[in-house]
Amino acid sequence: MVYEKMIGSMIEIHDPKDPRIGVFLNQKDAWLKAAHNPHADTNPDRISDEGFFIAEGVLVVEQLIRSKFPIHSVLVTTNRAKNIADVLTSVPEGVPVYGASQAVIDEIVGFPMHRGLLACGIRLPNPDPIELAQGCRALVVLEDLSNHDNVGSMFRSVAALGGDGVGIWMTQRCCDPLYRKALRVSMGHVLKVPFAMVDDLASSLDDLHRLGLTTIALTPRADSITIDESLNRKVDKPALLFGAEGPGLSDEVLKKADLRVRIEIAKDVDSLNIAAAGAVGIHRYIDPQIRNPPQANPNNPGH
Repeated sequence: MVYEKMIGSMIEIHDPKDPRIGVFLNQKDAWLKAAHNPHADTNPDRISDEGFFIAEGVLVVEQLIRSKFPIHSVLVTTNRAKNIADVLTSVPEGVPVYGASQAVIDEIVGFPMHRGLLACGIRLPNPDPIELAQGCRALVVLEDLSNHDNVGSMFRSVAALGGDGVGIWMTQRCCDPLYRKALRVSMGHVLKVPFAMVDDLASSLDDLHRLGLTTIALTPRADSITIDESLNRKVDKPALLFGAEGPGLSDEVLKKADLRVRIEIAKDVDSLNIAAAGAVGIHRYIDPQIRNPPQANPNNPGH
């Protein structure tokens, strides 16, 4: 019954140049260059390409459906539709669901698209960073991260290890967290974790201090202390600062941080990948407010 309902409302696409699915065209190149600032066009009746983002795969699209982000349209390969009928029928009313063959979809997006499901979301205006920080019990701050995998991993770690009430600040030079690769790596948690872009991070740290957050810069520098040493100091509301791989945090940010902290690693290794360092830092400093642990499987007591 669910499948029949979904099939009845699906709009079939046979021409990859059909203007109705224009937002999905040539994903390989166009979206990597998308601007961070959505809705530059002030006409509310017209949304430019900069106002869109693409969610790819069932898990990410499910997160989009549950999120606060509006959905423009959905595109699915017709041979996958039956298996994901429950997801498709949960798409909000009024959002068009387009179906096409695998060959047509590959031509639409510009590469072999094996996940079978895309959804086009509509970007929201950048939240006020100060208001976002006021509503958080902890914050993760990313300075100039230029790798989509790392950005996606940081969002996933915040969601998994920090839990509710933890937000993210990002500098304008960070890569787009709503780019489809970052979204996919995050398992869709970019759509769940609140985030805001900041213009001048060094001066914005003063605002965090006024809000009662303790700024903790993760850095391998020699003048840093270990995490264990830093934990001797009570920190109620941590703001963890992470810089890009290679350059790390800027000198201006390091000077303003309350604490400069390092993760102890083997002597013959100079640093950790930022995604790994982020997971360690979040795990050590932020109370995850752990939900109920999974129940043991009586038929498999070893797992």
